[in-house]
Amino acid sequence: MQSPNTSAINALVSPEGSLEVLSQHEVNRLRKTSSDGHHEILRHCALAVLSCGSPIDDTAAMLRQYPDFDIEIIQRDRGILLKLTQAPADAFVDGVMIRGMREHIFAVLRDLVYVSNEIKRSLNHDLTTSDGITDAVFHILRNARVLRTNLPPNLIVCWGGHSISREEYDYSKAIGYHLGLRELDICTGCGPGAMKGPMKGANVAHAKQRTQLRRYIGITEPGIIAAEAPNPIVNELVIMPDIEKRLEAFVRLGHGIIVFPGGVGTAEEILYLLGILSNPENQDQPFPVIFTGPESSRAYFEQIDHFIVTALGEQIRDYYSIIINNPIEVAHSMKQSMQNVRLHRIEHKDAFYFNWQLKIDKVFQQPFNPTHQAMSELQLHRDQPIHLLAANLRRAFSGIVAGNVKEAGIRAIQEQGPFQLQGDPELLGLLDKLLSAFAQQGRMKLAGKTYNPCYQLIS
Repeated sequence: MQSPNTSAINALVSPEGSLEVLSQHEVNRLRKTSSDGHHEILRHCALAVLSCGSPIDDTAAMLRQYPDFDIEIIQRDRGILLKLTQAPADAFVDGVMIRGMREHIFAVLRDLVYVSNEIKRSLNHDLTTSDGITDAVFHILRNARVLRTNLPPNLIVCWGGHSISREEYDYSKAIGYHLGLRELDICTGCGPGAMKGPMKGANVAHAKQRTQLRRYIGITEPGIIAAEAPNPIVNELVIMPDIEKRLEAFVRLGHGIIVFPGGVGTAEEILYLLGILSNPENQDQPFPVIFTGPESSRAYFEQIDHFIVTALGEQIRDYYSIIINNPIEVAHSMKQSMQNVRLHRIEHKDAFYFNWQLKIDKVFQQPFNPTHQAMSELQLHRDQPIHLLAANLRRAFSGIVAGNVKEAGIRAIQEQGPFQLQGDPELLGLLDKLLSAFAQQGRMKLAGKTYNPCYQLIS
């Protein structure tokens, strides 16, 4: 073991929170999967977990800082150990890995292996059908043990950016505090900023209320985990295989959604959600959605609202409300809405822990690979149903997220230049105005660097 004063450390780590009890067959399968084309994904995700708190939100930069970091599964009679080489020393105290990070790193291993063996290679899940994709999402969440059958509707999903102002962060923390006082649990994208603030606030409130079961669920995916490494408050971490299944997990698992200020990723989430809720088959579903932020964020939400309504129509406002600078009202509204969700689920004999009734069109479920060709072929015009336009706009934002923070997307931009988006001039003008505002407000930058757009708009 190296000295704890060095910047990197070698260690053997035993399971925590997942994979503690394994058969020999399961151990062999873990080792095979980790070495069968999945080692680099595991290495990247593990390094992101161990670098929690680092200002670096770029996978390539993180790997350059720890070029010799490696992870290996060691077999033993009682299960497995992880052998870590040149791991960030800040993840250890007196040579022992911090418990929360240990839980997170084994959650990463658990989910990557389960998805590889039981979802992608299994004949039990037909990922070419909508029902098959939903079934896969359910099984991943069940394997991660986040589906709790004995709890009433009380899980609030919080979306928002990881690069937000201090005032916006403090406001998200205040929202979490008032949700926690009402014994509501929190689910976020697991990272910093507006994903950490609600959890931090709720943690204090849960302590005041002496809440025994405190749930801070973080849902992420391999392509974005380096930019949004799990914050230390997350006590239930799930790694979904792609952004589409991550988004479906949020809306199937959560009972209401609060949206804080953010950037392109938050806009993507909003369009995904509104595209689903505007489906006629979901009209009767109680699904509270609130956009909220401090007074300084009022203009941000006015921009978002204007973009959404102009692109999708005035009726889209039926699916969300905007509450500015009032954490108590937001939390009270969510608490009141939980009763409606509960009664609806009982009436329709639907589970509290997984929303089977919600209709999600396959266009929102199919993984979108944001290549330069795919981005240029997106149908960005109003001459199509609202849900299809919302789906295409979501894909455009998803591609911009990839160009901003995902290793493959960043590399593609470096090699081939910016993505090119084509469509109706008015719609592209709206999009350009919104994206320019994000850039001016510092919502599209990485680690303090000047943002260079990864896209061009061609009308």
